[in-house]
Formats: sequence, C-alpha cells, structure tokens
Amino acid sequence: MLITAQKIHNGINWLPEGACLSIAADGRVEDILYPPHTGQAIVYDGIITPGFVNAHCHLELSHLKGVIPEHTGLMGFLEKIPFIRNDYSEQTKYEARKQALQSMIDGGIVAVGDISNATDTIDVKESSPIHFHTFVESFGFNGMTADVAFNQALSVAENYEALSRSPKAQSRLNYSITPHAPYSVSQALFAKIDAYKDASLLSIHNQECEDEDLFFKHKTGGVNNLLQTFKIDASSFEPSGKSSLQTYMEYLNPAHQYLFVHNTYTQNEDINYIKAKQIKHFWCLCPGANLYIENTMPNVMRLKHSNVDICLGTDSLTSNHQLSILHEMCLLKHHNPDLAWEDLIRYATWNGASALRMNDIIGSIEAGKKPGILLLSNIDNLNDLTVKRLF
Repeated sequence: MLITAQKIHNGINWLPEGACLSIAADGRVEDILYPPHTGQAIVYDGIITPGFVNAHCHLELSHLKGVIPEHTGLMGFLEKIPFIRNDYSEQTKYEARKQALQSMIDGGIVAVGDISNATDTIDVKESSPIHFHTFVESFGFNGMTADVAFNQALSVAENYEALSRSPKAQSRLNYSITPHAPYSVSQALFAKIDAYKDASLLSIHNQECEDEDLFFKHKTGGVNNLLQTFKIDASSFEPSGKSSLQTYMEYLNPAHQYLFVHNTYTQNEDINYIKAKQIKHFWCLCPGANLYIENTMPNVMRLKHSNVDICLGTDSLTSNHQLSILHEMCLLKHHNPDLAWEDLIRYATWNGASALRMNDIIGSIEAGKKPGILLLSNIDNLNDLTVKRLF
C-alpha cells in the first residue's frame, strides 16, 4: 500500500515534499518513494510519523489512578505510595494495568521503558505487541542492607530474564537492574548495580524536586523527613556539597548508557558536567507528572540549547491523568510555543527508541523496519490534536 500526507516525519526530520511510503500489510516499511513514481497513493490529511516511545512509565501503579491528590510535592507523594499500593485485589490491579496498556496502544505508543519493583506486569507484557525495556528498580539508602536490597532486585530480574527469552513473546522484552533515585540508593548499592552487567542501560529519577539537591549539598530539606518517615537512619550520610547528579555519577561506570528521568531542577552546570563525561545519555521529560506532583515544568529549552538528546515519558497513572505521549508533547508545546514540532516528534520517536536501545527496529521510518505508522491531525490546534494508528 502507498500512503502519503501533507508532511511526513521519519523520526529524525521531515522527508522532502512529495515523499510516499510503501507499507506492507503487516506494517513493515517496504520503501520510501519520491516523485516521480508510479502508483496511486492514499493521501492523508495531517502528518505521518513513526510510533511513539514512552521512555518512562510505572505500569504496575496503574490501579492507583487518582488516589493521591495533585500538588502534594514529591516528598509528600512518595510518603504515601508504599502504604497504599498493595491495598487492592490482584484482579483489580490486573484489570488496571491491562486497561492502561491498551490506552498506550490506542495512543500510538510502540515501546515503553517500564519501571518495575515486582513481577506484576509480566502477564500483560508477554502477550503485548508493545516492546518493553523493564527497569527492575533497586532501592535502599542504608549501606548495611545493600546486599539484601540488591538480591531482592536480582530475584525480580531473574523473572524478566526468563520473559526476555519467552517463545510466547510478540515483542522485544529487554531488562536491566537500575537505581531508583539518588536519595534512596546507598553508595554501596550503587556499586552493586554498577557491577551487575557491563554497559547495561540504567534509568534513574533525577532532580525531580528541589529537596534532592538540598540534601546532597547541605543535608537539609524534605529528604530528611522522608527518610525519617520510613525509619531510615541517615546519620552516617555526609553531604558532598554538590548536586545529586554530580554526586552519584561518581559512583557509576561511564560505560553504561544512562536515562535521566524528570530533570525538573537540573541546572546548566549539571548538563555540562554530564556532557564532559562523554557518556551515552538521554534526558527523559515527563511534564504531565511534574505538573501533577510539583506543579512545575522541566526546562526543555535549557536542554535543547545544550544540544543534548531529549526523550519523553508519562510516569504513572498515580502521578498523571493519562499515559499519552501526545499529551506530553502538547504540554511542552503549550508552555514553550517556540519549540518546533520537528523536535517534539523526534523526542517522541527516534530519541525514545535510541534511549531504550531499540532504534534498530523502531523509532524511524526506514525500509525494513516496522516502527508503527501514525497520523497526527489538527497539529495547529493543541486542543483538537489527535493521533490515529495507521499501521
């Protein structure tokens, strides 16, 4: 089948005017044709793009939609999660994550970077057409318990290792063990995660609130209260006088690929510090969650002007109203009108696929790939902008 539209974005940039896509019945891109070419193409009204990538999600928290009110601040939000996440039947949790997954499929998402603390989501991942990289999260701020914390994550990871080899799987199902956040992982636990697999893909919640940097610089702010709530002894912790990012990255090997998530309070000196390390890294923004929890936005223009790679995530239904990458794009555009759609689409497709190490199969419209083919309509009106899955 031949298709075209007013504009086609291949995931990296716009294709020349008049480009036409030859798509097989299973959605595989057969060829990209340019005038003059023979054959009658279906002409769509809008913009054709590859499928979206949700680089940061917590699918296992889908049953908590609307439970925690907005604008609690991150510390208040985190204090509530452990006490409510398991107060639901297994059937309720299953139905919630199944429905959440379907909403992502309907919204044009073809791959997800999913945070998991347990094996709850294996059931929906194995049968899903969506590709997943599961980040098995490890946390424990007390260095004396690093072995216990890591072994717990390792026991979960073994299930995702088996899933990655499942003959029933319809999609790519990778995994890695990853730290939760700087204030919830001890230096000893960072070392164990770092040594688990050479050059693995690591994701970390980074500088999501101001309290995080206050804790690492001066040992002040709300992180102290959070640790006290969970009865975690932080008496041995010595502040570095530097930002959280510049502190914990000294514990980790530059051979890993890094996905820094949220970055709401990341400063220019942090960006320059990471660039100077010459590591493969991506900055994942989740504006919907930042507005929901902290009522603030990440500084996307600061990152853009620094010429770094940006991708997009939704976080969870506990911290967002929907799992829609299109909505995240619209939020960024609404708050940053000068941000070009060419860039936003790249963040949502090629960059996200590259961040999850899946750009060999998705993320761009290229012959031989099956990236998902979407149609964006009414792009000049954020209130009416829609996405439709063509393939």
